[in-house]
Amino acid sequence: SEIGGTPILIHTVRKLAASPEVAEIYVALRANEIAGFQARLKADQELSARKIELVEGGEHRQQSVAHAIDAVRAAADDIVLVHDAVRPFVTEEIIHDVIEAAQKYGAAIAAMPAMDTIKQVERTSEGAVITATLPRERVVMAQTPQGFRYSVLKRAFDEATADGFLGTDEASLVERSGHEVAVVMGSPRNIKITTPADMELAEFFLKR
Repeated sequence: SEIGGTPILIHTVRKLAASPEVAEIYVALRANEIAGFQARLKADQELSARKIELVEGGEHRQQSVAHAIDAVRAAADDIVLVHDAVRPFVTEEIIHDVIEAAQKYGAAIAAMPAMDTIKQVERTSEGAVITATLPRERVVMAQTPQGFRYSVLKRAFDEATADGFLGTDEASLVERSGHEVAVVMGSPRNIKITTPADMELAEFFLKR
């Protein structure tokens, strides 16, 4: 999908490419999308100068990220960021803060404080019943980038693969492998574009 006539993924890659702290970019794509995207990158003055590798994605997010990690050549304490292709409004500041926290703690994500009251529910055949109200100050809404020391991320992925564990994001794999994950402030504009309403908001942000 496009915003402002340009594919969302191009907007997102440009944001990462604009950060002086990002050395290499790996993009996981469907096999049939690789050639077309390669051509787009070559035609883009700003992006054609950057080291951007295209890898074939997998069935789901975790597999796609695993393929990209396998393609990366990194030292144990290099920082690897994982970012959603559909979050084109990430800022240089958020990227910097996640990298800095990942260097310090080994693992960090961008997140926003929860604005709504969060209810824990139990699903029933009729619908759902509330079992608890979670204190807002103890809940955050995860965003990306999520940043990790290469050794921490690699170990978490290897363990998840060995155990057949599927997590909702990279931090969940790292938490599961026993490593603490720090949280830095994201942005309410760092939205994930997944619905038509998100597209409308994205067009609005782009015009601003």
